[in-house]
Amino acid sequence: MSHRPCNRRSRVVVPCLLVVVTLLLSITACGTQDDGPRSTAESFFNRFAAQNFADAARSTTDPTSAEARLRSTWNSLSPKSLHAAPGRVDINGDVATVPVSYTWDLGRGRIWKYTATVALGRSDTGWSIRWKSSVVHPKLGTDQQLSLDQTDPPRAAVNESDGSEVMVDGTVVAVSFDASKAAESGTVSDSVQRLVQVLSPLIPGLNAQVIAEKSTAQDDPLPIGRIAQADFDRLRDQLAVPGIVSSEQAVLMPRDENFAPSVLASVRNTVADELTGDSGWRVTVRNPNGLVADVLADESGKPAPAVLLTLSRTVQDAAQRAVNAVAGKQAMLVAVQASTGKILAIAQNRDADRSGLIATSGLYPPGSTFKMVTSAAAFHDKLSNPQAIVPCPGEIQIGERLIPNYDSFALGAVPLRTAFAQSCNTTFAYLASQMGATALTYAATAMGLGPKYTVPGLDVKSGSVPVEPELVQRSEDGFGQGKVLASPLGMALVAAAAGSGHAQVPSLIVGRETKVVGPTATLEDDVYQQLRPMMRAVVTEGTATPLAGSGEVFGKTGEAEVAGGSHAWFAGYRGDIAFATLIVLGGDSTNSVLVTRDFLNMLPGDYRP
Repeated sequence: MSHRPCNRRSRVVVPCLLVVVTLLLSITACGTQDDGPRSTAESFFNRFAAQNFADAARSTTDPTSAEARLRSTWNSLSPKSLHAAPGRVDINGDVATVPVSYTWDLGRGRIWKYTATVALGRSDTGWSIRWKSSVVHPKLGTDQQLSLDQTDPPRAAVNESDGSEVMVDGTVVAVSFDASKAAESGTVSDSVQRLVQVLSPLIPGLNAQVIAEKSTAQDDPLPIGRIAQADFDRLRDQLAVPGIVSSEQAVLMPRDENFAPSVLASVRNTVADELTGDSGWRVTVRNPNGLVADVLADESGKPAPAVLLTLSRTVQDAAQRAVNAVAGKQAMLVAVQASTGKILAIAQNRDADRSGLIATSGLYPPGSTFKMVTSAAAFHDKLSNPQAIVPCPGEIQIGERLIPNYDSFALGAVPLRTAFAQSCNTTFAYLASQMGATALTYAATAMGLGPKYTVPGLDVKSGSVPVEPELVQRSEDGFGQGKVLASPLGMALVAAAAGSGHAQVPSLIVGRETKVVGPTATLEDDVYQQLRPMMRAVVTEGTATPLAGSGEVFGKTGEAEVAGGSHAWFAGYRGDIAFATLIVLGGDSTNSVLVTRDFLNMLPGDYRP
């Protein structure tokens, strides 16, 4: 009887051991089943990522379709790499599903992530991927393709200093000619003749023979030119000719075609490539006809910051209206902020525009406006002062040169202030004759005239005041009629120096530094303190009295004699706005004074740059 409990325990233990063994076998079997589909999925995606498309496809139920799809997907996305990580396997008999985390590296920092569920089936040969296009992406259909496209951010605007946009993103149509396409549907000659007939009014200089010869000698389409979108829409039917190829292009365009057109054209060439920012990207599903069926990823680009110009719409518009009133002659006006050198306006009428941006790069004899520099040189060298009595004869003999006043007027012995206000050439020719060879060059440099400025966005030439040891030539330089040359920008800088007390460096694009090459010079403040009352007298009692009612204006008139006539000048400042006005072959300097008066009177009374 003492053995029965032991036997009873033995009968209980055996079934327990069987249960434990059964559970272990079950767990082992489950682990084996899980490893089968996982191993197949991992092998498939590793081979896909390694671009072994044929090997990967053999792990599927439709190797032919799978290989084609895998290859086309890779070709369309052109990824740097693919990482696909299968998740937890779910098995139901001979069917398994596994979630897969895709991570595509599409290059240039473009990472695309998503999850797809992949189904597998078990047959006598083992587990295989049940092939569908959705293995690649859950939204990809049988006849569809993935597409990676670059998206450009909106082009940054160009603004003027008063806050308005002056250049914005726009569209033009680029027209090309494909001789091979023209030959397929007709004759090259007929298509070229039609192209020239339709586009000549918009693209001058088209030559049918040249286009035909060049286009037939090359495989790629021959670029013809670019036209506005509105013009293309208007001519679309007429341009439906075999061989004519068109494509839209994003460009920087002026919002107002009348706002500083020559300046904006120059600025566009400087900044156009810097306004596109960082491109975005998009992955789409496309139907067989190329149309987008779905957007799978869309990362917008980073716009570039707006470009800010120093130009002021207020000042530019006033200057433009003033010079536009001059007909038949080139008229221009440049205004700068006297305290900084920031360019506020560059205005040219249409006659001037035809010669380019001559307000900043054209060089002309400055005539009597240069007497500002001659006076400053005399004060710097202690040769004279505004109250000094000086001769103003109708003409003066210097060396072999007899130098006259305008119409040979004479004032006799008068204060230098009066000789300046009445623009007495003989006085300033005599002053220059008493100076050293470098005196005028030094004073001009100190006032901003002569250095080489590299202004981003502009072609700039301030002027030229050469060292002159020869007596007669230096005397002629003293009243702006010798070898001295200046641009309107250069004379505006001279006026800015007079107003602010030192030379200013011109600038146009905020944040873009102007480079200055050449010698430097400075004038003491007392030089400018003596010069300013003389410039004021020009307006109150001298040759610019039409400006007497236009506020507290300081300036100097100039009439520079040249072959065929004379240039009309006025340069000066009011408040913090310095300016120079030139009418090429404009005759009497009063004509430039009147343009300047119109400009100043159109500025709001409370305007401050």
